[in-house]
Amino acid sequence: MNSAFSLLAAVSETGATTNTSLSPLDWLAIALYFIVLLGVAWWVVSRSKDTADDYFLAGRNLSWWVVGASIFASNIGSEHIVGLAGSGAKDGVAMAHYELHAWCLLVLAWVFVPFYARSMVFTMPEFLEKRFSVGSRYVLSIVSLITFVVSKIAVGIFAGGVVFGALLPEVQLKIGSVVIDSFWIGSVLVIVLTGLYTVLGGMRAVAYNDAVQTLVLIVGSATLTVYGLWTLGDGHIGAGWAQLRQLCPSDMFNLWKPLIPAGVEGTWEPVKESGRMAWYFNDHFPWLGMAICAPVIGLWYWCTDQYIVQRALGAPNECVARRGSIFAAVLKLFPVYLFIIPGLICFALAASNKVPGLAPIVKDGKAVAHEAQAAFPMLVKHLLPPGLRGLVVAGLLSALMGSLAGVFNACSTLFTVDLYEKWNPKATQHQIVRMGRIATAAMVVIALIWIPVVKNASSLYEYLQGIQGYLAPPIFVVFFFGVFFKRLNAQGCLWAMLVGFVLGLFRMLVDTPVTLGLPGFEHGYAQGSFLWIVNNIYFQYFSVLITIVSVVVMFVVSYLTPAPKEDQIRSLTFGTATPEDRRKTRESWDWHDVLSSAFVLACIIGAYLYFRG
Repeated sequence: MNSAFSLLAAVSETGATTNTSLSPLDWLAIALYFIVLLGVAWWVVSRSKDTADDYFLAGRNLSWWVVGASIFASNIGSEHIVGLAGSGAKDGVAMAHYELHAWCLLVLAWVFVPFYARSMVFTMPEFLEKRFSVGSRYVLSIVSLITFVVSKIAVGIFAGGVVFGALLPEVQLKIGSVVIDSFWIGSVLVIVLTGLYTVLGGMRAVAYNDAVQTLVLIVGSATLTVYGLWTLGDGHIGAGWAQLRQLCPSDMFNLWKPLIPAGVEGTWEPVKESGRMAWYFNDHFPWLGMAICAPVIGLWYWCTDQYIVQRALGAPNECVARRGSIFAAVLKLFPVYLFIIPGLICFALAASNKVPGLAPIVKDGKAVAHEAQAAFPMLVKHLLPPGLRGLVVAGLLSALMGSLAGVFNACSTLFTVDLYEKWNPKATQHQIVRMGRIATAAMVVIALIWIPVVKNASSLYEYLQGIQGYLAPPIFVVFFFGVFFKRLNAQGCLWAMLVGFVLGLFRMLVDTPVTLGLPGFEHGYAQGSFLWIVNNIYFQYFSVLITIVSVVVMFVVSYLTPAPKEDQIRSLTFGTATPEDRRKTRESWDWHDVLSSAFVLACIIGAYLYFRG
């Protein structure tokens, strides 16, 4: 995803035009959203029980539609929307690869849900302990917590500040001689409100509010897409789509980008971008990286990340968990058309000059990279009429609060279940819940402390998107191969994670000073040096390297050490599933589940066939 961290500067430079401030109708729409949100939170808190099951997994009693909506809302944050729209305006549908990973949710539903449901675990590290060892649980818990704090929380905070900074730049709070701008006001307000209902209601509050937020998000974003096409087509949506295809270069509708962009074949000279040295295809999304690395990241994220899978763990049984995951896959089909397409619409409206306020987006027939990052908020400001603008702003707030609530709750669960309960095995249910609330509150405080850091780090998001590429491969390897190959053991798992994480951490340490433009690294490393080569390998290709190394280490170490005992891994791999396990899994699905999954796959294949330039 392109950097959303340049958005604030882009918006401030373009400035607001007439009739872009929120009207009373907009404020009414936003107020109604918060009233509903608080009402749902109050209802949930009044029904909550003082048990770990209830606080962390909503009593394992979530409906399939709540599971699916919560998974979707947790995934889609404001930075997701803004970044996808910016990518759409600049690069077209290239980033749709990640959004078409709805098939990964089908892998969760049909491959992993049976194992998770049988094991009755609270967390992904806990499942890893059952399959392998306590050591692997500790490693994954610590790595996951650090990753959540430095990536998901940081990006979520910035997105909240960006939304307020872009749409309410005039809002300020003066305390003595200190002026607090809208970035700070928005960030603090969203963090505190989200933290409040997460601390009080736990997973149940998060899940049910996610259901509300999903509805608001989809309706709000669909409104922007439809209204954009309607404007582009002079009152006809179909004509608007035809105009979109005509005004946007055909390459913007091509999902499969060449390894080397046209016009630069035969050259391997690096170019200067965003304060770092990067190969010319670094923002080009070559098909090889998308075909190999993107699925690895997708399977890790959708099938093994606590942030996502915790919702499926909150289902009462395998059937509900599977249907919730399939429903989430259906919802995951929407972002291409609700977030990426608005970016293309913004480009087309700017190119046709039908909305003068969007003119800075295009210059000489091409998108201006810096300005394109602001595509989504610029559309909201310059295109939508009063009332609809408030609805879309409520959708942005829904996205932000849903993703933040998810990460607060996931961090709390990881710390309390994987660490606190291990340190204090005699803790009562009340003590466990209390520690869960304290851990959530601690995450809120950490988020508040992060605000000045992320506000002043304009290149941070570019760096943070690489974290998933560098840390996800070993986690994907141990989970995916762990359920398919019963011969793989605890030693192989532990060494695969350690070696994989060391490689990822090494790349992150090499990238950090260059990406953040620290003194002495403004121009990167000495050209041709080892660190220069490491820094300039496309991050998806480096991710593939980590994946291959992790697989080799896991198999080699496992086969050089004793096989795991059969009774230890019973029901935790395909090879050790009992006849009773297979019978229960077969009884947990019917033709509705198969037909729904086939529908998702058909839509994905259709999108790949359509978006070929």
